[in-house]
Amino acid sequence: QVQLVESGGGLVQAGGSLRLSCAASGRTFGNYAMGWFRQAPGKEREFVALISGSGGSTNYADSVKGRFTISRDNAKNTVYLQMNSLKPEDTAVYYCNANRRLAVRPGEYWGQGTQVTVSS
Repeated sequence: QVQLVESGGGLVQAGGSLRLSCAASGRTFGNYAMGWFRQAPGKEREFVALISGSGGSTNYADSVKGRFTISRDNAKNTVYLQMNSLKPEDTAVYYCNANRRLAVRPGEYWGQGTQVTVSS
């Protein structure tokens, strides 16, 4: 069982930055690939970024490449999403996800989400 708690969301102007954090419970954090997904109002949840258990491999949605960076600190059981050059279309609830496999398809563990709002 893995419990995930996101933080760091908020309101920011277009062009600004935010860093999201996701703290995980358990002693096997490094065994999980971690992902960030987001869901905007009226839209389906979509993949944003993914990082392997060791942190050596990452993957990004085309819409965020070059602007977002995913990282992790296994000693702190935490994964981060640094978001730069934010756009109004990045407005969504952002969810952390833990997956036993390194795959864009989400795993079974989700956080509660954190709201990111980007004003134009």
